[in-house]
Amino acid sequence: MTIDIPTHIAAIARAVSRLPEDGTTGERIGVSLRRTYDAPPEDVWDALTDPDRIARWFMPVTGDLRPGGTFEAEGNAAGEILACDPPQLLRVSWGGPTSIVELRLVADGGRTQLELAHNVPVEIAQNGAGALWVGPGWDGALMGLALYLGGEPIGDPAEMAASREVQEFSGASVREWAAAVEASGTATGEELAQATEISLAQFAPDVSGR
Repeated sequence: MTIDIPTHIAAIARAVSRLPEDGTTGERIGVSLRRTYDAPPEDVWDALTDPDRIARWFMPVTGDLRPGGTFEAEGNAAGEILACDPPQLLRVSWGGPTSIVELRLVADGGRTQLELAHNVPVEIAQNGAGALWVGPGWDGALMGLALYLGGEPIGDPAEMAASREVQEFSGASVREWAAAVEASGTATGEELAQATEISLAQFAPDVSGR
């Protein structure tokens, strides 16, 4: 399979922000992504929440998959299902109780706009450059979902994620996230340069030196 890297990179809108205290949580670093899919919300929702379908484009997910239940994404994060309102809203903790991921689906004719927000306390992210620890991974997930919904043969998602082609995508993704952090003014140049180097080594280890 050949991936149209520029098209998939351009299909995702990215933003980084520093969110103020809201009375229940302290300051947070917010990472947000938006992508539109050529499928109705019900189908996108099912692909996001049905364990058999999730494993085809993301990774195996197990657990008590209901509001208040817990889950584990194989080889990645575990968490709690905080809210579930099909086919519009899914909110979970991701790797810890203060790391919150929220998915919102918005109907757009026969298409679906997916909005993903990942917020973590400033104490964990340190600054906006912390977006580079998670943003490229979410980019890869949104691309995998697009390929799956489009009927593209993915095979083993873990093997695909480690392929040179996906690493090329991830390298471009890291640079897009670095640009989003720079535009947000939430990190110094030194902080951003250091985070970019580490993120490239994490997400694109075989191509980051190019």
